[in-house]
Amino acid sequence: MSNAIPDTHDRIETVLTEATADLALPASTDELVEAASREGYADASPDETDEAMIGVLTARTERDPAYDDAAARVARWRHVRDVTGVDGPLRADRYRESFADGIREGVERGLLDERMAEYDLERLADALVPARDDDFGYMAVSTLVQRYFLRTVEGDDPLELPQSFWMRVAMGVALAEDESERAERAVEFYEALSTLRFVHSTPTLFHAGTTHPQLSSCYLTTVEDDLEDIFDSYKAHAKLSKWSGGLGNDWTNLRAAGSLIESTGVESTGTVPFLKISNDVTGAINRSGKRRGAACAYLEAWHLDFPAFLDLKRNTGDERRRTHDMNTAAWIPDLFVKRVRAGEEWTLFSPDEVPDLHSTYGAEFEERYEAYERKAEAGDLRQFERVDAADLWRTLLTRLFETGHPWVTFKDPCNVRSPQDHAGVVNSSNLCTEITLNTSAEETAVCNLGSVNLAEHVDGGELDRELVADTVETAMRMLDDVVDLNFYPTDRAERANTRHRPVGLGVMGFHEMLVERGVPMASEDAKCVADDTMELVAHHAVLNSSRLAAERGTYDSYEGSKWDRGLLPQDTVELLEEERGEPIDVDVDERLDWEPVREHVAEHGMRNSNTTAVAPTATISTVAGTTPSIEPIYSNLYVKSNMSGDFTVVNEHLVADLKERGLWSDELRDRIKFHDGSIQELDGIPEELRELHRGAFEIDPRHQLELTAERATWIDQSQSHNVFFPSTDGSLLDDVYQRAWELGLKTTYYLRTLGASQFEKSTLDMAEYGRTQRRDGEGETGDEGGETGDEGGETGDEDGAADSDLPSVEDPTCEACQ
Repeated sequence: MSNAIPDTHDRIETVLTEATADLALPASTDELVEAASREGYADASPDETDEAMIGVLTARTERDPAYDDAAARVARWRHVRDVTGVDGPLRADRYRESFADGIREGVERGLLDERMAEYDLERLADALVPARDDDFGYMAVSTLVQRYFLRTVEGDDPLELPQSFWMRVAMGVALAEDESERAERAVEFYEALSTLRFVHSTPTLFHAGTTHPQLSSCYLTTVEDDLEDIFDSYKAHAKLSKWSGGLGNDWTNLRAAGSLIESTGVESTGTVPFLKISNDVTGAINRSGKRRGAACAYLEAWHLDFPAFLDLKRNTGDERRRTHDMNTAAWIPDLFVKRVRAGEEWTLFSPDEVPDLHSTYGAEFEERYEAYERKAEAGDLRQFERVDAADLWRTLLTRLFETGHPWVTFKDPCNVRSPQDHAGVVNSSNLCTEITLNTSAEETAVCNLGSVNLAEHVDGGELDRELVADTVETAMRMLDDVVDLNFYPTDRAERANTRHRPVGLGVMGFHEMLVERGVPMASEDAKCVADDTMELVAHHAVLNSSRLAAERGTYDSYEGSKWDRGLLPQDTVELLEEERGEPIDVDVDERLDWEPVREHVAEHGMRNSNTTAVAPTATISTVAGTTPSIEPIYSNLYVKSNMSGDFTVVNEHLVADLKERGLWSDELRDRIKFHDGSIQELDGIPEELRELHRGAFEIDPRHQLELTAERATWIDQSQSHNVFFPSTDGSLLDDVYQRAWELGLKTTYYLRTLGASQFEKSTLDMAEYGRTQRRDGEGETGDEGGETGDEGGETGDEDGAADSDLPSVEDPTCEACQ
């Protein structure tokens, strides 16, 4: 194709012929051309004809995933035209010219760091592999074009092609390297990124190489019980959100409603009015012009305002005491769970009268807590309330089921297992519950995230362990570089990150990796794979942080840390057992030889206070074309909605398996569609395939927690673990979250419920399948309508599903950790 624009029909025929040339599609090219031509008109612009072709192709994606490949090509070629003016596939030499031109223009326009133009751009251009663009699906292309590629400010004109984007990110991160090695490191980083073996979190992808490189993923703050600090915190909240950071805010220090303010002699209004202001700040910020602000407020379970905190996300009651634009999470000490399990009472306090409770944990917390209970009994405290612990726990779980909040996180495992127990206290987790770092009045914790794509490390049905080692080595270097390059919106954030240098290397594509290895996620074998895989990643993460320490020096607060004391993450499971006084239901068995790692750390120390954390990756896994994080695939056929649009998602592995057996057909597709993407009731599909391709709600949530517990042994921070709960039984929900505590987990994330994603099909003949769609009990999700949160629930056909016949799921609005 040339720069000349042919007539509409001719152009459609030319583009579709080229886009589908090597794809075995059920429909003929003539059929597709005819359908797309009906959507166009004689003088339609190239953009309009492209949109018509993409619409025709994506509408057929559920019939065969190859249609998505064709749609991705058309979308990429449209983007090529926007960047270069060339209509159609781009020659490799012109692709490379576009990369160099884009870097120069970005620098000239003040978008990119001047040092980006100092690279040998021709050398880096030669390293580009344009053919890797074919690795992107249509949803990935749309997401990248709309939100990730560099654009001019004035005209919103795109400057990057996909491989140019990966190289720009690689170059931006390599700016932290010695000048003589930058180009070589940029090529190394590009190889890891462009092959989709490793992907940085969204803020790094947005801002690497720019004049304001806010590359960090998430921030954790502690708000002090002081009016000036509270409003300073709002200012910091706004500044951090502006630059794409996701926030976890600890509010436990604030005195409760009714407590005395001595300076004025009046009673405090408590935490809720201040949380309402925080909510409004969150809603007002459009992060980097690309995403809404996102924050999570944490409150500890002994706080007198905790019952009111549980109601913050409800859709009923006083709207002045509701926070619909931010998330909430309960910070739960072990003693509370013990009281629940023992059927005992629980005492609520105001922090101004028990000032050391929030900063203590484990046995020390229990001792102090019980001492305050005795003071309360003796009449020495102004405010307290006795409640039944089990009743409060049930209320928490009821609100969680109704609204998706508050998320359940556990204070003691986060602190007892923290490598930085010598340098402060973990007061909360972050927005996505995978970060467990110390915070204080002086320090805002910061973490830099990226994820290893496990699905890109499978070779011949087995994990390529040498490739994993290579990827982790490069990833740890890149993440450490981010610390030095980062633009810090506040002094507290810069102080903490440069002093402790924490990073969070995680994983994604876990379920896809299992499928490629033929291991059902619901099996015991999957637990072994989870354990083995995370041990391998952690082994190399720790080793390479120590190697970086040998090269660059240890982080400033290293002395006295668990690393310094010879304790690795797997050693801390026993510490939690000792502190809790109860066994942790997970076996710690080292399969790898950790002795060389221990010796290296003992000799050289660590470059990073923390090395591992598993983020949700909802967006970057879309870019990488794999399953999110550690999660099971949502369904085999569904609609995924995010800020880039609504996209039909088909389990390509299932389709390939069915085609191999001669089973894939329109009839079978309709049956899968009728069952909301499930194949469990389709007897015509072999049992081994039904087991291999179970969806998220078809795997016991307790089993999924056990998989997370196996990984947790090796992780020095935490994991964003979504709980997929296919029931309305409160006792089962209680069992799930009690199981999380028994396993010693640090945190959990969203609760996903099934009911709201089930609805009648309008285009299928119900009588043909012998029953109605809704199963007994589905959709009865409590007096709030079964929401799983306005940031991430299954919202049905009224909230953005492209096809009302398919179940839909929304990505969380936070992409800071993804």
